[in-house]
Amino acid sequence: MTGSLLYLDPEDAVERFLAYMAPSWRDSTFNNATTRLGHLLDFLDERGIEDTTELNGRTLSDFVAWRRADVAPITLQKQLTTVRVFLRWAADIDAVPEGLAEQLHAPELPDGAESSDIVIETHRVERMLDYFERFDYASRMHAMVAILWRTGMRRGALHSLDVGDLRPEENALVLEHRPETDTYLKNGKDGERWVYLGPIWYQVVEDYVNERRLDKTDDHGRDPLLTTRYGRPHVTTISDNCYRATRPCQYTSECPVGRDIEECAGTTNPEQCPCKRGPHAFRRGAISDHLREGTPPEVVSERMNVSLDVLYKHYDVRSNREKMDVRKEHLPS
Repeated sequence: MTGSLLYLDPEDAVERFLAYMAPSWRDSTFNNATTRLGHLLDFLDERGIEDTTELNGRTLSDFVAWRRADVAPITLQKQLTTVRVFLRWAADIDAVPEGLAEQLHAPELPDGAESSDIVIETHRVERMLDYFERFDYASRMHAMVAILWRTGMRRGALHSLDVGDLRPEENALVLEHRPETDTYLKNGKDGERWVYLGPIWYQVVEDYVNERRLDKTDDHGRDPLLTTRYGRPHVTTISDNCYRATRPCQYTSECPVGRDIEECAGTTNPEQCPCKRGPHAFRRGAISDHLREGTPPEVVSERMNVSLDVLYKHYDVRSNREKMDVRKEHLPS
C-alpha cells in the first residue's frame, strides 16, 4: 500500500475482487462470496456511500448491526469472514485504509452455535505441537496452541490473559473478568477460575514469556500474555493465528486435499485454506479429548466453564464406541 487512498466505486471494487479470486475458488465459494458481498453493497447503497475510501470502523460496526438483525450468529460470522478477506485485498490496492479488516468485529458465538463437525482432531494437534517443539519452540503460536488445546478455553478468555495471571508454583493460569479494561469472559464473574496447564505446557508458556514475547503493554497499561508489535492481539488476530497454525501445509509440507501449495490462496491467506480451524474447533476438540481420556464430565464442565447439558449436546464429538470404552473402565469386571 502506498499510503494515499484512491477513489473506487464499491460495486467496481467487489467485481475486481471477485475476478481476482475466481481462479483460486471453487464455484460454490465464488457464489457464496458474491452473495455475501452483495449484502455489503446493499448496505453501502442504503447509506449513500459511493467511494470505498469512505469506509471506516464505524461504518463496519453499523454494517454488522444491520446484518445481525436478519441472520443467525454463525451465518453472520461466515459472512464477515468473506468481507474481511475483501477488505484486506482492497487495502492492498489503496482502496481502503490498511488495517480496516481488523476493525470488522464478529460477535461472540453462543455455546453450541457452531456446527458440531467443526473440530480439530487430536492427531492433528499432536503433529502441530511436535512441529512447534522442533522448529518454532516457544513462539507465540506455540504458546497459543498449547493453551487452547490443554485448557479448551474460549477465544475471549485467551485474549484476556496477562503475564501476571501466570501461577508458576501451580503450573496454572488465572482467568479474570475485567470489563473495565476491555477484556471479558463469556460468563462474566461466573467464568473466573484457575486453570491447570501442567509442567510440560506451562514450561512452553513460561519460555515464550522469557525468551520470545514482545515487551508490549495494552491501551490500559496491562501486560498481555500474548503480544504483537501493537500490544494485546485482538480476538480476530487470535482466530487468524489459529487459521495459520492449523493449515496442514504449515506443519506437514503437504496438502490433504491435493492443492498445489505454491499456487493455493490459503498459503498467503489462511482464511482460504479448506482445512483451517479456529479457536472454537480447539475448544470442541479439547473437550472431547478430555472426555475420551476418561476425565469425569463434571470436571470437564467446571474446567471448560460449560454446563453439562451444553457439553453433551454441542461439544462431545466422541463416537458411541469411544463413549463405551470410557464407561467400561469404571465397570466391575
